[in-house]
Amino acid sequence: MVFKREGRKNDEPRKIIAKVGIIPRADGSAYFKIGNTEAYAAVYGPRTLFPRFKQDPTKGILRCNYNMMPFSGMGNRVRPGANRRAKEISMVTEKALLPVLDLVDYPNSVVDVFIELPQTDAGSRCAGICAASMALADAGLVMKDLVCSVGVGHIDNTLLVDLDYDEEAFDGVVADIPLAVIPRTGEYTLLQMDGIIGKEDLFKVMELGKKTIGMIYEAQKNALKEKYMIEPVIAKKTAQGGIKNE
Repeated sequence: MVFKREGRKNDEPRKIIAKVGIIPRADGSAYFKIGNTEAYAAVYGPRTLFPRFKQDPTKGILRCNYNMMPFSGMGNRVRPGANRRAKEISMVTEKALLPVLDLVDYPNSVVDVFIELPQTDAGSRCAGICAASMALADAGLVMKDLVCSVGVGHIDNTLLVDLDYDEEAFDGVVADIPLAVIPRTGEYTLLQMDGIIGKEDLFKVMELGKKTIGMIYEAQKNALKEKYMIEPVIAKKTAQGGIKNE
């Protein structure tokens, strides 16, 4: 069986949608969708960490909780509750986000990020990282930059960006490589792989993913600008007496 991608180019991601400020009671929140994979992220904190023996007196800590809802997957039903995969993705999400966060002003505190996925079609950890990055910015935390994440890989020596579930399940030689990048510096904060790929092809497909990283970055920034460009206009009009009770 020979692989050929249908409907989009090999370096073309699925449709991207990004929004922030969607959960009113959270300190920061975001929604990120790529193709049929949807991720919601809610940030709470910084707040005092309990129990106290877990506190760090030099800085705050970041905790991420990744969760796929039971009927969110394209394959078998996801068992509710904590599992090994969810714990692993929660851990790598923390490590992907920590390099851009500055929590030294919040000793003995914790910032909690809850990531929920109601629907997935591959690339769930990447979508979760993108949503969490926007939610942290929406919460007003000091950040060096946003973090952008996307899956790349190859199928039968064809290099691809943003594999979907059918492509990951293709009956052939498949490699799926989730990565996360700090756009301004080009540093990688996540690089994992499921499958086998040669060294040269690995570097090529990482380079291929840069275009999509740029697209995700623009979508993230536009979502934040859209929220914070509207609010000052309303405030200004209210001060002038033109609009009240907005």
